[in-house]
Amino acid sequence: MPEFAYIARNSTGQRITGTLTAASEREVIGLLGQKALFPLEVSAQRAASQTWRGRRVRPQLMATTYSQLGDLLRSGVPLLRSLDVLKRQTSHAGLADILDQVRTQVEEGTSLGDAMLRYPRVFSEMAVNMVRAGSEGGFLEEALGRIAEFTEKQEDLKGRTLGAMAYPIFLAIVGSTVVTVLVIFFVPQFAELFAQLRERGELPAVTDCLLAISDFLRHWGLGVVVVAVAGGFFARAKLATEQGRLWLDRWRVRIPGAGKIMLNLAVARFCRVLGTLLHNGVPILKSLEISSQATGNRVLALAVQNAAKNISAGESLAAPLAASGQFPGTVVEMIAVAEESNTLEAVLINIADGLENRTWRQLDLFVRLLEPIMLLVLAGAVLVVVIALLLPVIKMSTTI
Repeated sequence: MPEFAYIARNSTGQRITGTLTAASEREVIGLLGQKALFPLEVSAQRAASQTWRGRRVRPQLMATTYSQLGDLLRSGVPLLRSLDVLKRQTSHAGLADILDQVRTQVEEGTSLGDAMLRYPRVFSEMAVNMVRAGSEGGFLEEALGRIAEFTEKQEDLKGRTLGAMAYPIFLAIVGSTVVTVLVIFFVPQFAELFAQLRERGELPAVTDCLLAISDFLRHWGLGVVVVAVAGGFFARAKLATEQGRLWLDRWRVRIPGAGKIMLNLAVARFCRVLGTLLHNGVPILKSLEISSQATGNRVLALAVQNAAKNISAGESLAAPLAASGQFPGTVVEMIAVAEESNTLEAVLINIADGLENRTWRQLDLFVRLLEPIMLLVLAGAVLVVVIALLLPVIKMSTTI
């Protein structure tokens, strides 16, 4: 059963806080009444929401669920009946179970946003806050539609990026495998043939180097793999720390060519999440907190969090973002103008659309250039192996 945190007053007016385990907020209020306590605030604890450990729910399925729930509510179907319809028609057993639990909690008096909050692995923090704002502001159907649209756009961009990188990654794996097999299994067959040339000091340097590499990999290849795996685990442990993640995110945006693409994608995510939250009535400080985590880059997240501190002190958003040096100048200027004209949420969405379109074109060009470069590298590596093996043969035939 979930836990609820409460703030209450006793008969003498003393403020009392604590937690209770109960099936719903209504039951908590009843238990407090039995203790002669007057409840001021009752809220579900997020830690209690970690009980579900089922199969992962794909974002595309969640986008469809949000969209269908919004359509049902817009058509006049009551919330409880809408959740029941979604539960019956979904093919994902885990999601059906969660929707059933959410329906039960809403029936007992819990708000939809609070019920969703208990399942953070399924409902994102952004979705929960937008649902809360929509419920309070009377535009829940619109909020659900925007959540669905946002989720679909983010997944579409992620899918296009992974799809664009699939072929270059495939080329890298195949190329590395081919060259490794050639060096370890094919090159050693020529070692005895070239032994006499090596003794006379007539073996070409490139051939001698290739034979040395082949001999090293045949004798110490397993050790190299073990060291590489150990180094990978060590690097992973280091990068799991906050300092390591910060270093990695700082290094990512400095990679020639790819760094600018990663930075623009992170800025676009920030702008889209912030604009969507503000448009749906979520307070700006809460919106900045959520959107800072949505960037996927800790350097940008720190810059946004510092900007939030300035806003709480009464300053603008654009100035601290510009001071961080992480946001493109054009983006900062557009945000500054939007703040002055009070159109921040609309401008942020436009910035996200523009950045994503430009970034996709840059990514497409980058991948188009990367493919022939990798083919040339692969062909060059094979050519070096062939030349290194042919030079001694040519030299021996000339001598004969």
